[in-house]
Amino acid sequence: MSITDWPEGERPREKLLARSAAALSDAELLAIFLRTGVTGKSAVDLARELLNRFGNLTQLFATSEADFCAVHGMGQAKFVQLQAVLEMSRRALQERLQRGDALNSPHAVRDYLLLLLSGRQQEVFVVLFLDTQHRVLASEELFQGTLSQTSVYPREVVKRALAHNAAAVILAHNHPSGVAEPSSADELITGVLKQALALVDVRVLDHFIVAGGATLSFAERGLL
Repeated sequence: MSITDWPEGERPREKLLARSAAALSDAELLAIFLRTGVTGKSAVDLARELLNRFGNLTQLFATSEADFCAVHGMGQAKFVQLQAVLEMSRRALQERLQRGDALNSPHAVRDYLLLLLSGRQQEVFVVLFLDTQHRVLASEELFQGTLSQTSVYPREVVKRALAHNAAAVILAHNHPSGVAEPSSADELITGVLKQALALVDVRVLDHFIVAGGATLSFAERGLL
């Protein structure tokens, strides 16, 4: 059955307008993005198929162009549109962080980092540089690779903090394994960076690990 044949109150677009986007399921939101289905499948059916195939929205957003386009009904145009939507979301969250105090907007910080790092296939180390009022000056991906190796260079982090005239930083990296628990290497590099940055009067406010659609805060764990 076509979505146009559904009762008006159950159609995703009408439901969003009447009750807000928060009232929709993941499949319904994705169906609005897809706009149309394929022969024998409505947009909602196709959205459910995508979610079942990739597991959840996080994994869908992080999938490669080849895997996305391998689904019947998907193509490069839809992949490009999806990446554009994700990038606009990241930029909107970054603008929100630039306007306000990052410490008073913990959900915005977490949402931004989830959009940035969830689903990445290798570890990526990110630093948010903040001013004296804890507004985000810049976000940079500085290193890639496992933190158990000598892949994070304190000198480079200090250099970039000075270049941005930052007063504080928030560190973040992802665990492709999906397990958010910090390793001994994670704790070690956090301590090394904290000491190195303290020499130039830059505070480390937090270190987040992003994994499996969740975030872990070193500050909340008492690890800073």
